[in-house]
Amino acid sequence: MPLSRFSDRVALVTGASRGIGLAVAERLVAEGARVVLTARREEALTEAVERLGADRVRGVAGAADDPEAREAAFAAAEGAFGPVDLLVNNAGVNPAYGPSLEIDEAAVRKLFEVNVLGAFGYAREAVRRGMGERGGAIVNIASIAGIGASPNIGFYGVSKAALISLTAQLAHELAPRIRVNAVAPAVVKTRFARALYEGREAQVVAAYPLGRLGEPEDVAGPVAFLLSEDAAWITGQTIVIDGGGSLPMPG
Repeated sequence: MPLSRFSDRVALVTGASRGIGLAVAERLVAEGARVVLTARREEALTEAVERLGADRVRGVAGAADDPEAREAAFAAAEGAFGPVDLLVNNAGVNPAYGPSLEIDEAAVRKLFEVNVLGAFGYAREAVRRGMGERGGAIVNIASIAGIGASPNIGFYGVSKAALISLTAQLAHELAPRIRVNAVAPAVVKTRFARALYEGREAQVVAAYPLGRLGEPEDVAGPVAFLLSEDAAWITGQTIVIDGGGSLPMPG
């Protein structure tokens, strides 16, 4: 692993107290970045900061759909490390499970407020604070659910489809100074995704040619790549991370 790829970079990772967000933050710190983490729960956030090292990491509690929390996260980064160069929109919710027509409209609104408008708000705040003048990169954590039909998590998938579309739109509008990409993981072994595999992991794994569920680190690597200068000529793309699950079946 190149240990200095982000040595002069400041990153902000949302939803980073555990799971994919924490793995992304850990990867960025390992490669030299200074990182601000956001999450809703103060206790989990404090544990994440202690794990990664308070000398290079700060935590700011708050929800992704709260404009004041977004402003506070950027202000904390600027006060501790300097302006944000790299943004990872990982914060997401899925408050409903079941057929789409049975989902309460309030839950649908919450999905879009956090998964889409939250990411949009963080991106707009990054631009407002000068990322375009300095140059930078944004990666949105979408989902394979946003690429096709997703039984029982339909509106989660719709929100992630919107996030993928937002990624392309922002990539076009913010070029050439800011690159915007996304990743679309399949089922990753996190607390957030537990309802998708718990009690039937072998059945779920059977759909993946690589023979296992994803781990948070499987997402962190591609995210770090997209944030780095190794991806300097890539923008507006969504990388599917699914253990081969979307490969066409023979016959």
